[in-house]
Amino acid sequence: MTSADQRRKLRVGAAQFDAVAGDVSGNTAAHVRLIDQAGGQGVDALIFSELSLPGYAATLLTKSPERCITDPAGPGLDPIKDACRHNNLIAVVGGCLPNGRGLGLSALVIDRQGEVCATYDKQYLDGREKNWFVPGQSGCIIEVDGWQLALGICYDSSFPEHSRALVLGGADAYLVSGAFPLGDSDHRRTVYFPARAMENTAYVAFANFIGCHDGLQYGGRSVLYGPNGRLLHEAGADSPGIAMADLDTDALRQIRETRQMIRDRRPEQPPIQTSLAS
Repeated sequence: MTSADQRRKLRVGAAQFDAVAGDVSGNTAAHVRLIDQAGGQGVDALIFSELSLPGYAATLLTKSPERCITDPAGPGLDPIKDACRHNNLIAVVGGCLPNGRGLGLSALVIDRQGEVCATYDKQYLDGREKNWFVPGQSGCIIEVDGWQLALGICYDSSFPEHSRALVLGGADAYLVSGAFPLGDSDHRRTVYFPARAMENTAYVAFANFIGCHDGLQYGGRSVLYGPNGRLLHEAGADSPGIAMADLDTDALRQIRETRQMIRDRRPEQPPIQTSLAS
């Protein structure tokens, strides 16, 4: 493990594209194009949106969920694995994985050798997702060149305790795969991610879809925030592309020395007194 004060800058990217619901091969090709683009721009770790391989395909998940299952060892992932090896980067892609209790809404981490080195199942399921998936039972942090990168999927980020637990577990950054359509979700996108960054003094990356599929219009604007909650880079609303920024040890240390919420937090909440006011 690399000591914190010896870590080099790590370039993290959040990729967005216009998925086609159920078109796993076409969506896989879009992943490869973005991995190649990221590799040319020096990205070390690239996160994709929620269910990036099958698309957020409610119709398909209702009728034929087995078509959305991702086989970590199957040939379907070979183009992405090859692209990760060729570009010497790590990719976090979205799919569905059986987990012994049912079907998980999952993130798969493909390392620089083109191997699936970790998986994570979404812990907080939103609305109709409870009809298709079972919630994950543990968090996930991956180490990349000494940096601790925590994973979240979409609705996970609505719960401050999710990212807080990961930061208390050592995370330097919170990487969230999302599927935020236009409307209220677009508003929440502008609130959640800078808040998660600032309250945890951690970098935050969020990857979204663009375009329209399966009846939902997505808002793009994949983004990176610094550990002070300030915007570092944002992709556009309607074009494929990558938001990217460098994780910097000195910047992270300075913020955490100045804003000491993690150190000053109370491990147990004090009792609450309720009084009647008339």
